[in-house]
Amino acid sequence: MKVNNIGWMIVILIAGVAAGYYISVAQHGAGQHAAAAKTAESGPCAGGAQAVMWRNPMNPSVTSPVPAKDGMGMDYIPVCADKAGDNGPAGTVTIDPTVTQNIGVRITQAVQRNLSREITTVGRVTFDETRLMTLHPKVAGWVDKLFVDKTGESVKQNTMLLSFYAPELVATQEEYLLALGNWEQLKTSQYKDIREGARRLLDSSLDRLRFFDVPEHQIRALQRTHKVLKNMHIHAPAAGVVTRIGVREGAHVTPDSELYQIADLSRVWVLADLYEYEIGWVKTGDHASLRVASLPGHMFTGKITYIYPYLDPKTRTNKVRIEFDNSSGLLKPDMFGDVTIASTTTRPGIYVPKEAVLITGKSAHLFVRSKPGHFEPRTVKTGISADGQIEVLEGVKAGEMVVSSGQFLIDSESSIREAAAKMISPGSATNRTQVEKAGQGMPGMNMKMDRE
Repeated sequence: MKVNNIGWMIVILIAGVAAGYYISVAQHGAGQHAAAAKTAESGPCAGGAQAVMWRNPMNPSVTSPVPAKDGMGMDYIPVCADKAGDNGPAGTVTIDPTVTQNIGVRITQAVQRNLSREITTVGRVTFDETRLMTLHPKVAGWVDKLFVDKTGESVKQNTMLLSFYAPELVATQEEYLLALGNWEQLKTSQYKDIREGARRLLDSSLDRLRFFDVPEHQIRALQRTHKVLKNMHIHAPAAGVVTRIGVREGAHVTPDSELYQIADLSRVWVLADLYEYEIGWVKTGDHASLRVASLPGHMFTGKITYIYPYLDPKTRTNKVRIEFDNSSGLLKPDMFGDVTIASTTTRPGIYVPKEAVLITGKSAHLFVRSKPGHFEPRTVKTGISADGQIEVLEGVKAGEMVVSSGQFLIDSESSIREAAAKMISPGSATNRTQVEKAGQGMPGMNMKMDRE
């Protein structure tokens, strides 16, 4: 009797387990059918629309035609087609104003203006070549004494530099004294021709002394004493600084010998180098300023007097010459300083901030806000740039609002939307089969479409 009871109990238990399994399978199947029906009726995009594709959350260039997960288990992000009322050029991005603020998007207006620029470069102080003097003797002789024997000494005009003996000058003095004595005897002659002949002989011998640069004080001494002077003097023709001495006492000199080089430093030149793209901005007459590190607090002002007609083949730069007053004597040749040129040249055009333009290879583009929250990509042709602004020759009109900050995030989204637009027909519903075919072979598209 007990054995029969145990048998019935086992039969009842088996029947209960079978009934529970059947109910569980039925509920699971119903859930699957409900989920499938819901998926068929609605999608992840607004209004229940299906996604055009799915993209990797960490690498937007990796996409999939079906939902997927990346290597870290993160779900791919759906890429939705634009609404019918939001149609625009391929790549147009729509961003909620709150999100725009959060990601740091800044908008700037493209303006029509005349642009000028300020050029900063390095300049080197050098001598004013028109104020450099090199002294040579007019006749051969021997240096007797140097009165200025050190380079760097300042001299005034007519400062005595040296004395030297020259046989030719001695002979010229004797000729002059003979002509002078002859004139003194014949100047009262009753014959006009004799008087004029004596006068012409005196004048010609005097001119010969002056052609040899005999100073006036020695000519007067010759006239007063009627004695030949052994040594002739050479004087400074103008004030300046002695930069080179070519002889020493006792040296034999000829007209080829360089005695002194004197530089007038009351005015100096500064040679500044400009790059090729800066040449068109400057012209003679533009003002410039100079600051030297060794002279803090001093700023010198000058103007461009010459633009050299050739480039330096090594540095590929163009030199400009700027003249500065140096009556204070603070500027010294071979000093280096910072030069700022205030260009008077202006270029009219449409300008936007330089950072607004994204340059990729040979093309350039930016984003224009077509309406609030809508950003439209534009391919543009650019021109000159200066002071943080760049000229837009084609692609943008004056008054349009362009993105000047945060455009890299918009550009990434725009590239994905443009790729998505090429995979479907504009204005039509998403063709799932077309997307699947277009996605074959693309990185990350290793998922199969669930057709159940």
